[in-house]
Amino acid sequence: MNFKRILLKLSGEALMGEKLYGIDIDRVAQYAKDIQAVHAKGIEIALVIGGGNIYRGLSAEKAGMDRVQADYMGMLATVINSMALQDALEKTGVKTRLLTAIKMEQICEPFIRRRAVRHLEKGRIVIFGAGTGNPYFTTDTAASLRAVEINADVVMKGTRVDGIYTADPLKDANATRYDEITFDEVYKKNLNVMDMTAFTLCQENNLPIIVFDMNKPGNLMRLVEGEPIGTLVKG
Repeated sequence: MNFKRILLKLSGEALMGEKLYGIDIDRVAQYAKDIQAVHAKGIEIALVIGGGNIYRGLSAEKAGMDRVQADYMGMLATVINSMALQDALEKTGVKTRLLTAIKMEQICEPFIRRRAVRHLEKGRIVIFGAGTGNPYFTTDTAASLRAVEINADVVMKGTRVDGIYTADPLKDANATRYDEITFDEVYKKNLNVMDMTAFTLCQENNLPIIVFDMNKPGNLMRLVEGEPIGTLVKG
């Protein structure tokens, strides 16, 4: 596949590195270096980052907090992560813009689709924060939605595992990785790729998903250069 514009989804947990919580600056710097190298090839890049390293709305709900309140707190956590990655990216020399679904004029721009596309066309890396701006929706759904809105070629989900497996590779030693799989097969096999809303949004808009290990330096570059990294999900 040839990529002109990609949406890279990163989990908040991945930003912890070896820490138990919070942000590992070394891990963020590694991500920024890998992203900058791909950007230097002329590929337009948009980013969505989770907030699970700081706060998880679902966990708070289980502890008794109101779900809507908890989800908004989770959205704010994604903005903190987005600001950390923005800082690391700009230290590599690239221009960035942070756009959020919740207005925070002192630190970012409000999300406007045409503005986001224009930033990408001008060669800026665009970071989307605060999820969709609505409770009950995950950052996976935000990634799928923003990718569709900006006409991205693919959603690349950078995780701590190197693809989609027949079972959890951490629990089943016999689990094998798929190089390629269809949306329908993921449904039938009940595989955990994204939450159902996010996954269905990609399927309905014929938007491929690639799940890969972002923690291995250089993997993002190998992926855009055509190496068979991770697992491709397509129609």
